[in-house]
Amino acid sequence: MSEPRISVVVPARNAADTIGQCLGGLAAQSLSRELFEVLVAVDMQPADGTAEIARSMGAHVVTQTMRGAGSARNDGVAAARGEWIAFTDADCIPSRGWLKALLAVVEAGQGNGPVLGAAGQTVGIDSTTAAARFVDITGGLRADRHLAHQRYPWAPTTNVLYRRDALVAVRGFDPRFDSYEGCDLHTRLTRQVGGEFLYAERAIVNHRHRQGWRAYWRQQRSYGRGYAQFFHRYEAELPWSVGAEMREWARLAILGLAALRPGRDDAALVRRGTFVKRLAQRLGFVTTYWSRREGSRWRGEAPIGAALSND
Repeated sequence: MSEPRISVVVPARNAADTIGQCLGGLAAQSLSRELFEVLVAVDMQPADGTAEIARSMGAHVVTQTMRGAGSARNDGVAAARGEWIAFTDADCIPSRGWLKALLAVVEAGQGNGPVLGAAGQTVGIDSTTAAARFVDITGGLRADRHLAHQRYPWAPTTNVLYRRDALVAVRGFDPRFDSYEGCDLHTRLTRQVGGEFLYAERAIVNHRHRQGWRAYWRQQRSYGRGYAQFFHRYEAELPWSVGAEMREWARLAILGLAALRPGRDDAALVRRGTFVKRLAQRLGFVTTYWSRREGSRWRGEAPIGAALSND
């Protein structure tokens, strides 16, 4: 039996409610089933049925004592056989042409030199609540926007494809990150391996955004913690100070005043949602960046993920 071209890695913790739809989307891919495999990295404890659902739908299950999404993805990569590794999440539903579009873009790009990978569009599905609509309106998961960042371009791991040998070369995701591990990975890949990274507009993944503001707040607090960890990881490039922190709080106060302006339209939703987002991220950043214990985890040589070879 020939090796698959693509290995799809899906981290799944307590995902029994969503993994079926994710795997259903993968089973319906227009790309020939012989060309890709699906690996679901699940937590051994607690057993919530995610592994059983994944196995029943033909996925290869990689069990681990969950140490975070980055570690789960590393375990998936270690078990993968494909030349390319595609990442998505258990709360995503890939469109039928997702993998075919990603593969077409990287194959076309190889004529111009080495290709590192590609990312596609992540769009909201069932975004009927204010919190979910805010994410759609502001493009929170838009890969094209994140890839346009001048210093640290990256692509969300809901919809991204990398060469497996490149991931092995940098030893995958750094498991110390609470979040933002995708930006760190992309930074190390572009600096240490290089190659063209492409945008596949037709490679679409549907994502269920957080439906309520409480869940969105928790997510953004986590992003703030990950952002602080990113500052620790690249401390020489991203110096931070009390003065810089105070300026951020001053900007946040201005956003808070804007959020108080009356209105029920999308502009008002964006003002209020932006304040919630930035406040949650700021609190996550402050409690992490200024923690002595957290700082000690990032001093010296950064321990990246374990070796990813499955040989």
